[in-house]
Amino acid sequence: MRRRIGPWLVPVFGGLAFLFLLVPIAYVFAFSFNDAGRTNLTWRGFTLDNWRNPCGAPAVCEALANSLQISSVVTIIATILGTAIAIGLVRYRFKFNATANMLIFLPLATPEVVLGASLLAQFLNIGVDLGVGTIIIAHSMFCISFVVVAVKARVASLDPKLEEAAADLYASPIQAFWRVTFPLLLPGIVAAALLAFAMSFDDFIITNFNSGNVDTFPKFIYVAATRGIPAQANVIGSAMFIIALLIVIGGQILSNRRAKLLAAR
Repeated sequence: MRRRIGPWLVPVFGGLAFLFLLVPIAYVFAFSFNDAGRTNLTWRGFTLDNWRNPCGAPAVCEALANSLQISSVVTIIATILGTAIAIGLVRYRFKFNATANMLIFLPLATPEVVLGASLLAQFLNIGVDLGVGTIIIAHSMFCISFVVVAVKARVASLDPKLEEAAADLYASPIQAFWRVTFPLLLPGIVAAALLAFAMSFDDFIITNFNSGNVDTFPKFIYVAATRGIPAQANVIGSAMFIIALLIVIGGQILSNRRAKLLAAR
């Protein structure tokens, strides 16, 4: 009996797990073709009009533009600062190194509600107007931690002898960094940047506390959900999923090609 069930157990549970993960995405994609009219809660017929005019719903593209602008700025800030912190924590030893390593995880371990409320209190206490600027500051705070964690693993895996060899060949520390260290870190930095962008783009809780009257795409979805998310929002969500999927596939293809080239040498 065990022999009969055993070979099927993993594929069945694996298939159910994938089905569980993909059902919400399939729902969003299917209802992006819904001829919704005033509400998108029930299926009313197939149409391509939503894909032809994804900005057809009021304020949806404005919210998307705000999210893209904020996520792009946050990604740049978090990637630069997070990479520098990761290199500093791994390559240099200083008095509070262990404490700094522990503190960098605090934003990841703290509930978003607590972070959002505490940041809002600080902004109000110092008289800062809520808006795009406060969202960028809030997102940068927790995205830096994600970048540090991702890049630290890459820095720790590098062999310091490579930089020592560059120094033996009369490369200055800056030349050794840009010509040896940075290219080797680049895959980890790119992965960390994509993670920071996704975390910032998707965030709702901290944004809701610190955004004032500015609408981001997650805020727009939350407000619209009470009366049925417009089909145009489903179009944008589906497009984001397809773009992310293409990036992952492209990265995997490039990684495989690079592995084959290295194996052929």
